[in-house]
Amino acid sequence: MGSFKSSVFILVLHLLEGTLSDSLIQLNNNGYEGIVIAIDPNVPEDETIIQQIKDMVTQASPYLFEATEKRFYFKNVAILIPEKWKTKPEYVRPKLETYKNADVLVAEQNPLGNDEPYTEQMGHCGEKGERIHFTLDFLAGKKFSQYGPQERVFVHEWAHLRWGVYDEYNNDQKFYLSNGKKEAVRCSAGISGKNVIKKCQGGSCITKSCKLDKVTGLYEEGCEFIPYDRQTEPASIMFSQSIDSVVKFCTEKNHNKDAPNPQNQRCNLRSTWEVIQDSEDFKKTTPMTTQPPAPTFSLLQIGQRIVCLVLDKSGSMAIGDRLKRLNQAGKLFLLQIVEQGSWVGMVTFDSVAQVQSELIQINSGTERDALTKSLPTVATGGTSICSGLRSAFAVIKKKYPTDGAEIVLLTDGEDNTISSCFNEVKQSGAIIHTVALGPSAAKELEELSKMTGGLQTYASDQAQNNGLIDAFGALSSGNGVDSQRAIQLESKGVTLQNNQWMNGTVLVDSTVGNDTLFLITWTTQPPQILLRDPSGKKQDGFVMDTNTRMAYLQIPGTAKVGMWSYSLQASSQTLTLTVTSRASSATLPPITVTSKMNKDTGKFPSPMAVYAKVHQGATPILRATVTAVIESVNGNTVNLELLDNGAGADATKDDGIYSRYFTAYDTNGRYSVKVWALGGINAAGQKVTPRQNGAMYIPGWIENGEVKWNPPRPEINKNDLQGKQVCFSRTSSGGSFVASGVPLAPIPDLFPPCQITDLQAKIHGDKFINLTWTAPGDDYDHGRAHKYIIKISANILDLRDKFNDSLQVNTSDLIPKEANSKEIFVFTPEDITFENGTDLFIAVQAVDKSNLKSEISNIARVSLFIPPETPPEIPTPSPPCPDISVNSTIPGLHVLKIMWKWLGELQLTLG
Repeated sequence: MGSFKSSVFILVLHLLEGTLSDSLIQLNNNGYEGIVIAIDPNVPEDETIIQQIKDMVTQASPYLFEATEKRFYFKNVAILIPEKWKTKPEYVRPKLETYKNADVLVAEQNPLGNDEPYTEQMGHCGEKGERIHFTLDFLAGKKFSQYGPQERVFVHEWAHLRWGVYDEYNNDQKFYLSNGKKEAVRCSAGISGKNVIKKCQGGSCITKSCKLDKVTGLYEEGCEFIPYDRQTEPASIMFSQSIDSVVKFCTEKNHNKDAPNPQNQRCNLRSTWEVIQDSEDFKKTTPMTTQPPAPTFSLLQIGQRIVCLVLDKSGSMAIGDRLKRLNQAGKLFLLQIVEQGSWVGMVTFDSVAQVQSELIQINSGTERDALTKSLPTVATGGTSICSGLRSAFAVIKKKYPTDGAEIVLLTDGEDNTISSCFNEVKQSGAIIHTVALGPSAAKELEELSKMTGGLQTYASDQAQNNGLIDAFGALSSGNGVDSQRAIQLESKGVTLQNNQWMNGTVLVDSTVGNDTLFLITWTTQPPQILLRDPSGKKQDGFVMDTNTRMAYLQIPGTAKVGMWSYSLQASSQTLTLTVTSRASSATLPPITVTSKMNKDTGKFPSPMAVYAKVHQGATPILRATVTAVIESVNGNTVNLELLDNGAGADATKDDGIYSRYFTAYDTNGRYSVKVWALGGINAAGQKVTPRQNGAMYIPGWIENGEVKWNPPRPEINKNDLQGKQVCFSRTSSGGSFVASGVPLAPIPDLFPPCQITDLQAKIHGDKFINLTWTAPGDDYDHGRAHKYIIKISANILDLRDKFNDSLQVNTSDLIPKEANSKEIFVFTPEDITFENGTDLFIAVQAVDKSNLKSEISNIARVSLFIPPETPPEIPTPSPPCPDISVNSTIPGLHVLKIMWKWLGELQLTLG
């Protein structure tokens, strides 16, 4: 079974053509296998959580099966159980399953009170998501009235994760005008309900019909669309799966293309079912004719980390100080990166393999020092990667099965026999992380990390780029809690001349500081080192290792929060500085940066996208300065500023995921990726934002004609500790990718501007339309486009499908700005009927200097609403005094006369 499963996994990887995903999910005969649902390491032991997961998936499977017209079901699921939970006979050790590649994470509330289910989506429409997030209270059914049954929510989130569709509701705009009529944002439009508002004062609340906003023509702020609890409409799951009748996705026939929701905006007005039909999953399957079996589950418990270093010491490792640099990176890993309690062994290889150390458990510095002494010091011989791997398997098997063990494989040499051990690797169940050093490392090397879910990295021979140390610094455990992982604060290098100084600062923020290490390397002779803590105190005690050409200082206790300053002086050599630390608290999550590419292979002229996730626990960090450095096999580097602006490569604004396209190919071969992230006092204020892609929070239901309100959605506390401005610095390795098809210089311009995805339109008065969008570039989101084409239509589908034939707006005065700038354009519609109660649709296309055109933008709409004129108030004249003379004939006046006479007589009597 293991062999079959692994071979299917390889097949899927090739079918995906280099799509980079940590997930182990595979589709086999309509059934999803390899799903990993992880219970967060911080969750206290509670076996009912396991049963709740099983119940959710078991009940979700038939719902998914019917919703996809009998195409898909959940076949088997692995549940990852925290290491700190008690062991049980039915809990087995994972193979390739880790927290890093978990598809679903079950955790406690974060921020406090937030139980919203959501899915991380870095890519665009149709691209797979990263991970689904559920909380314990949600899983236990305590949020049933707000989100509906857990199994239905799971299917909603699965559609985000697997097929890259988006929500069909909009929390930011709950109503819209369509031909002058007010509509709730929903799909399909057949979902019925009432538009009401809840007014509260003095502890009591009443429900009222929503009033009209005379400026916008929509309902007043706070108005909600409350659905009836009993419906007949079957769609759509991506609007509200909690409605009993909803059992399908919206199709082309019943999709509400008019609704301003994320699905329409990001998927070009296509229904969710159309996007699903375009997926690889759909294309590989046909509907089943029988009912699917119930899902099966395996219970996997995380154990101690087992790592074996497999290090190349062939003759080519003597080139350019490669062996010295290997020792520097290896020592960083052994002294600092690998976690306490881990088991570590070491194998070296040239044409044959040699065991340098059997597995040793790291309990103190003694074991770490012993392992560093086993690092290779002489380079000689050929390259036999399979010999090194087979020897590593043997070392591990002496104490543990190879299932879930990790191998760190470094090589700089070519080896045309590497494929001879692929089957053994697949059978082993081990995870292999690959480090390609220099331009000639075996081309098949990355296949080993692909087939086992390991990290693939590349380091050039340019020592000042610090690539090898970064690669080893990225090898923290994929399991365990964040507080145990090493976090890289700084990685910098420079080549100095004539006794120059390398000066700088390193920021230690309050979320880190434990186990902090400063590591300095050089290429010829030790530099002069001056390090001061934030109080200005000089730090002495660097351990000098002249053989390896490195010095390091471990800061005792918790490093002081603030700026640490350093000055390094040397003559005519390359210096590097690396700083790592760990979380300062077991309860306060540290700020972390993880980075990746969207694919592991880039085929010119297809662009790559680089992503960096900057978070503190589950909370996004906004307004950070994030830069990616991409180095080619030639040693050339390109710096990219990554942005969280919801434009270009960035799918969602303000979600803490920073993105940018990479188009600056200069050669074929490997490219490494490294990310810097900085926060500071000049930031615009980090804050917590609601989740972007997840099941809708239902404000209430109409039951028997009466509105039953749910508790209000938890407000986000902008003054929460995790929402304050933060000062921090981080570096992160984004692994590597391989480029192909790059022509010789000069490289032709084949990159168009990127699609505009955030076009917005507003109407001023009854004639002016104001457009805003983020400027694309000449090459995707870089440079400056040459011109814009703006088209308008009274028919949304005509504009989408017949853009070239639509009415064009005069843009002769519109000069494109630099990419990622804000564009503003105002125009008056001409040659088109635009009157009160009508809609107008607008789209933009960017053109570069080579006349390459972007995809058509998202379609924006304006609805002309002219408030009815209120007639001027005419003063009403006061009525004349009634005639109360004796001869008056006003009806009833005789009564008034009698009262008047009686009052007069009474006054005389009293007088």
